[in-house]
Amino acid sequence: MRMADGYRFIGKSMPRKDAAEIVTGSARFLNDIKMEGMIYGKVLRSPHPHALIKRIDKSKAESLKGVKGVLTWEDVPDWRGGTPRSTRVLDRKVRYVGDAVALVAAETEETAKEALRLIEVEYELLPAVLDMEEALKPGAPQLYDEFPGNVVKPGVPFFGPKSLKDVVMGDVEKGFQEADVITEGTFGYENIPNPLPPEPPGAIAQWEEPNKVTLWVSNQASYMDTVTLFHVTGRQVEVRSIGGPCGGSYGSKFMSWQVQSYATLLSRATRRPVKLIMTKEEHLANFTLRPSSRIKARVGMKRDGTVTAVAGTWMIDTGYYSMTTQSQVAVGAGEVQIMVRCPNWDLRNVIVCTNRNASGIVRGFGGQELKCCLIPLLSLAMEKAGVDPLEFLKKNYVKPGDGYFWRDGIWYEYRGVDYTKAMQSGAERFGWKEKWKGWLKPSSIDGVKRRGIGVGVHGNADIGEDSSEAYVRLHPDGTAMVFSCVTEHGTGQRTNFLKMVAEVLQLPLERVSITPSDSLVNPYEFGPAGSRGTYAIGSAVIAAAEDAKQKLFEILAPRLQADPKELDTSDGFVFVKSNPGKRLPWKTVGPDRTCTGFGRFSPDYTLSNCMMTFIEVEVDTETGKVTLVQVVNATDVGKIIDPPGLEGQLNGCLGSAGIDSAIFEETILDRRSGHIMNTNLIDYKWRTSLELPPIDNVVLETPIDSHRFNAVGVGEIATSPGPSAVLMAVSNAIGTWMHEYPVTPERVLKVLGKVKPRVRRGKGGEA
Repeated sequence: MRMADGYRFIGKSMPRKDAAEIVTGSARFLNDIKMEGMIYGKVLRSPHPHALIKRIDKSKAESLKGVKGVLTWEDVPDWRGGTPRSTRVLDRKVRYVGDAVALVAAETEETAKEALRLIEVEYELLPAVLDMEEALKPGAPQLYDEFPGNVVKPGVPFFGPKSLKDVVMGDVEKGFQEADVITEGTFGYENIPNPLPPEPPGAIAQWEEPNKVTLWVSNQASYMDTVTLFHVTGRQVEVRSIGGPCGGSYGSKFMSWQVQSYATLLSRATRRPVKLIMTKEEHLANFTLRPSSRIKARVGMKRDGTVTAVAGTWMIDTGYYSMTTQSQVAVGAGEVQIMVRCPNWDLRNVIVCTNRNASGIVRGFGGQELKCCLIPLLSLAMEKAGVDPLEFLKKNYVKPGDGYFWRDGIWYEYRGVDYTKAMQSGAERFGWKEKWKGWLKPSSIDGVKRRGIGVGVHGNADIGEDSSEAYVRLHPDGTAMVFSCVTEHGTGQRTNFLKMVAEVLQLPLERVSITPSDSLVNPYEFGPAGSRGTYAIGSAVIAAAEDAKQKLFEILAPRLQADPKELDTSDGFVFVKSNPGKRLPWKTVGPDRTCTGFGRFSPDYTLSNCMMTFIEVEVDTETGKVTLVQVVNATDVGKIIDPPGLEGQLNGCLGSAGIDSAIFEETILDRRSGHIMNTNLIDYKWRTSLELPPIDNVVLETPIDSHRFNAVGVGEIATSPGPSAVLMAVSNAIGTWMHEYPVTPERVLKVLGKVKPRVRRGKGGEA
C-alpha cells in the first residue's frame, strides 16, 4: 500500500540490499577473488622525477623461481592514455617519482616483490620541474614533445566541438568601469590531498586469444573502464569489465586505466589471470591526486554585491600527464558561472605539465579547485564593499531564468529551483545573523582562543551529465530485475534504483533485484559521477520500469477487457483502476514470457544542485591550532530518496579532500627530489571517528522538475564548499587574511607574525 505522502518506498529508511553482506564480511571485494592459475603482478617504479632509461637488465628477475613474466617498455605494444593520448603505458622516459619502469608477474606476491629487486636499471637523469611557473619559463625541462612549453591544450573531444575552455563573455573593461571596488591578487588551492578510499586501486585481468580481455575491477564506473581500455589499446582489444563492490572512491577510482593496463599486459604475456592491486603506500605515493590550482585575477564589484567583471588566468598543474584535467577545467569553468552571476568574464586557463603525480578525479571535479581560489579574492572585494558573504552568495547563485555556458560550450537556461530558501534555512540553523560581526572580526574571544565563521557554496549542472541506459525485466512470478552497469561504490545507489523501480511497479523491495555490473550483459552506463546518479541514472531506470509496465498492460489488457491506459499494478497483480477487484496476476502472461522495458537518459544541463556549508572554527593564537567547532550543510534535494544514505553523504563533507583539506589533510611533496614524504596513514594527517565535530544538515524538499520523483543528487558536492569557508572563518577569527591551504599551526603563526617564514633555497626547496 502507498504511504500517506504518496510513496511506498521513496523517502523511506530501508535496509540496503547489500547491507548484510557488507557487515558480515561475505561481500566479495576485488582482493577476495581467487581464480585457478591466478598469479600476481607488481610494478617497478622510478626513484627519479625525470629520467631516460638507458639500460634494463631483467635476466636475474626472469630466472627467479616462480616468476612468469617481466615486461619493460621494449616488450609491450604502443598503448597510450591521456587527453590527447600521448602517455605510453610503459615508456623509455619516466616523468615522476613512481612512474612505471617494469612489470612483473609471479606465483606469489612475495616472489614478485623479490623479482623487482633483481631488475637492474641504468638511468640518465634529466632536470625536473615541480612548479607551474617554472615549467612555463623558456628553457624549462620539457616532459613531452607533444606539449611544447609544457602546456596542454584545453578542450575535450568527448564534450563536443565547442568544449568549454575559458569563460569569456561580455565586456570586462566596461564591467570594471561600473565597479565600486576592484580587488586583485594571486590565490592558490595548491594542496594536493588524497581522497583516501579504504580500498586501493587494482584489477584482475584474464587475456583471451586473439585480442580479448576480461577485467574484474574495483572502480566507480566499470562500464567506462571498458570504453577507456578499448581506446588505450588503440581500439584493437575487445574489453569486458566486471565490477564488484568498490571500497570507496570519492571520484578517484572513476579511472584506473594504468593499473588495468598493467594487469592486462601481464596476462597477455603469461596467458594466466593476473591480479594487480596497489599497496596503500603505492596508493598514497603513485596514484592520481587533485589538480593544483592557482589564479591571478581581479574582480569588480558594486556595493550591493553585484559582480561586474572577473578577469585573469587560471593555472592548473596536471602533473606528469593529463587524462581528465581538461574535463575538470571545462566543468569548473561552468560551475563558477553558477556561483557568480556576472555578465563580464575574461578568465583564461593554462594547463601545465610538471614532474609530479598526475592529476585526476576527486570529488568537487574542477569547480572546487577554481572556487577555492576565487572565493578568497571575492572576499577581499566583499570586505571593501562591506558586503555580508551570506547575502553575497544568496544574491549571486544562479536563479531560474539565468544562463551559463556549460562544459560543452553551449548556453543553457537554468530551469531549476531558487536555492535561496535553503541557504537562509541553513543560516538560521547555524545562527549566522547572531555570530557574524563583520570581516576580519572574531565571533567570540576567550583568552588566547578566538572563534570565527565562514560560508561557502557549490553547485553542479553535471547532475544531468552524459548518458545512461537500463533495462527492467518483469517475470511471471511477480519479480523484476534491473539491468544496469552501476557499481556499488559506497553510497547505496544500487539499492536506491531498486526503490525507484519498486515504486513504479508497486512491488515489495525484496522482489526487485539488480544484475552484477558486467559490460557484457548490461547496456551503456557512464557511471555515478557528478551527483548524476539520482537524476541521470535514475531517469533511465524509471523509464525502463515504466516501459516494462506498459508492455505488461498491453499483454493483459484484452484479458481484462480494458484499455491499457485503464490499468495499474501492485504486488504482482494487474488491475482495472476503476474496479480494483478486477485483476490478474502477472503469471497470467504465461510461464514462457517476460516483459523487458528499456530506458535511456540523454544529457540535460538545465538543472543544478546546490550545497551551502557554514563553518565555525576556534583558533588558539598561541599554538596556531585550528579546531572545527561546528558545521551546518544546507541544501534542497527536491525529494529525499534514501534518508540515511543522504545523511551519510552530507556527513562525508569532512574527509575525501573536503573540509579537512583546509585544516590538516595535505600531501607533502619534496620539491627538490619529487618524492611525496607522507605516504602512510601516520604521517598523512586525517580525522578519526573520535574527532568528529557536530554536523547539522538542513535538507529542503522543493519538487524539482527532474523525473517522476522530482529529485536531484547532492553527494558529490558535499565536500566542495567547506575549504573556502574554513579559510574565511580562520581569517575572521584571527583578524587577518589567510590565503594558503591548509591552515596548519605553522601557517597560522606565520600570519600572526609569531614564527619567521621559511626562506626558499635552491630550486624549489624550502629551508
